[in-house]
Amino acid sequence: MNVDANVSSRINLMRIVLISGIVFVHIPFDAASSPYDGTYGAFDWIRVFLTEALFRVGVPCLSAISGYLLFRGGQENFNYRKTVRTKVQTVFLPFLLWNCAFIAAIILATSVGIGDGYLPDPLNASGRDLMTQVLAVENFPDNVPLYFLRDLFVCILLSPILAWLISRAPILTLTALLVIALIPELSIYIVLKRSILFSFSLGIFIALQQFDLKALDRFAPVGVFLLLAASALLATAILFTGPSLPDWVQLFRNALAIVGALGFWLLSAPLIKTQLGQRLAKTGSLSFWIFCAHYPLLVFFWILWGKSDLSFYPLFFVLSFALLFPFLTFSNGLCRKNFPRLYAILTGGRTKRSAKPTSPHDVSPELATQQR
Repeated sequence: MNVDANVSSRINLMRIVLISGIVFVHIPFDAASSPYDGTYGAFDWIRVFLTEALFRVGVPCLSAISGYLLFRGGQENFNYRKTVRTKVQTVFLPFLLWNCAFIAAIILATSVGIGDGYLPDPLNASGRDLMTQVLAVENFPDNVPLYFLRDLFVCILLSPILAWLISRAPILTLTALLVIALIPELSIYIVLKRSILFSFSLGIFIALQQFDLKALDRFAPVGVFLLLAASALLATAILFTGPSLPDWVQLFRNALAIVGALGFWLLSAPLIKTQLGQRLAKTGSLSFWIFCAHYPLLVFFWILWGKSDLSFYPLFFVLSFALLFPFLTFSNGLCRKNFPRLYAILTGGRTKRSAKPTSPHDVSPELATQQR
């Protein structure tokens, strides 16, 4: 089964949109700037809406896309050895390089007295803790967002088993994985985020069943409205019950993170028809660069902010987001142009620009963010 131009363009669009949203999730704050104190009024609600509700959908949605793309050609055309060999280069190696580069930067910064109290201490960590910092064995890596690449690679290793179970008992398999993903405070150790395992499997199911990904496009306005309304309701619940969320709020958040992926996919239907959507769909490997590089840069901004005399947190929130994207876009282009071989390794071979999308006439992704 081939992915048509519209679906391919929408997948590229979703990657850059969702990864840009994930940046919101990782903007640092501390106890003094916690949204749960209500210090900044409406601004606190807005950032909870963005960071704790709406863009929590990002990782599950990207996971579903990955599972779908892996089996879009059917089980009979899936080559496990070739896939693992390829994904070592495109997923695991970038995870290892970006994370180790951040650890090296941490060691360098702490050796000259920068970042004390802000950064982990790899040099004084136990062997077990260091393994987790480097490889995310038991918890998040030092470059926190890269847990997604770690979990994605684990799902890829498990993909033949998942596909076999889904092809024979799809309802039972997906129901069991969904329950595991929804239960608050449950650890299964295989993956760090349980929603990734379910969403990846759901993507496999959609591919194997050859569902028409554009079948629900006519419901896009309703789907987007429901996504925004549910996110607003969740943000309100989180703000009134946080920071120690009761089980029902955690269950609500886990459910929305999974179900909300459909809302974002429906959003891509009208968005791809716009000039902005067309341009975003052609950003190619920039989305992967943003995903891997944004967290260390945000931590650096946070350290600088902590050493300044400024304390108005909304200014940091807006400035960090505003400065981050121009810097990452510039560094992405600079590395791609001047160090193409290094760029190819760091982006897992994602050096080709996205195919030109179809035209609109043809069309029918101590820090309080460390546990995210």
